[in-house]
Amino acid sequence: MDLATTVGSLRLPAPVMTASGTAGHGAELAAYGRLADLGAVVVKSLSAEPWPGNPAPRVREVAAGMLNSVGLQGPGVAAWLERDLPPLAAAGARVVVSIWGRRVEDFARAARLLAEADPPSVVAVEVNVSCPNLEDRSRMFAHSSSATAEAVAAAECGRPRWAKLSPNVADLVPIAGAALEAGAEALTLVNTLLGMAVDLERRRPALGAGGGGLSGPAVHPVAVRAVFECRAAFPGAGIVGVGGVLSGGDAAELLLAGADAVQVGTAIFRDPRAPWRVQDGLARWCRRHGVGSVRELIGGAHGDRDG
Repeated sequence: MDLATTVGSLRLPAPVMTASGTAGHGAELAAYGRLADLGAVVVKSLSAEPWPGNPAPRVREVAAGMLNSVGLQGPGVAAWLERDLPPLAAAGARVVVSIWGRRVEDFARAARLLAEADPPSVVAVEVNVSCPNLEDRSRMFAHSSSATAEAVAAAECGRPRWAKLSPNVADLVPIAGAALEAGAEALTLVNTLLGMAVDLERRRPALGAGGGGLSGPAVHPVAVRAVFECRAAFPGAGIVGVGGVLSGGDAAELLLAGADAVQVGTAIFRDPRAPWRVQDGLARWCRRHGVGSVRELIGGAHGDRDG
């Protein structure tokens, strides 16, 4: 079974990665499987400087998945390079660094720190534009084509850039187009949906920051649609599908919709072995359906479109 795939200019030996924010900053999952067997490890989003995140409680299980309001807590790029990257490199992981910022310059600073360090194990940068833009009344970068383009352009660091976009918009395609025009090789589709839960005993918001991001099975159809529409609009773009991937069948569905690779996120909280289990399940699904290479699946739901 040939699991190799390509995302933009980046060739990966396997199509399954971790999703940012669900597997820590470093090699936390190495105790559960060989990181080198996954397509890549996408680390928790990093800013140029340390960031404390949101007040507790930060996570809430809900019927359709999970709400989180961690608030992008992190040690900053420099500390991560010194402390967390070496164990990942030693484990043979291909590392995708997710970066974020509150201003366009923050993206540029985080990217510069990566470029100056130039670690060979970092194979791509995922630009998380689903964060508040302080220069635009704290609206998300990902809710604006122009702001998304500015953030992606600022994140140039000599590595492939992937733009992680938000589903909380009326039309994702123009924003995706702006990210690609600004230099993104690939789109990561999608981030969490905005959601909220109320603690019935306290009669107050269940999360310390009020609302949060909904992930898990409920988001999967949203991700499939986003991938399908962006593949139709941008046939040559790299696309990474993420949202509610619990099984090999879920991964196959995103590939058929047009993704080149997938990320596993919320499932890791229940089962730290989930990325390997999904990848094995995808291989079994392909064998059952006479598929010799995952590349045969990509975009297959688009009918006569070449995959």
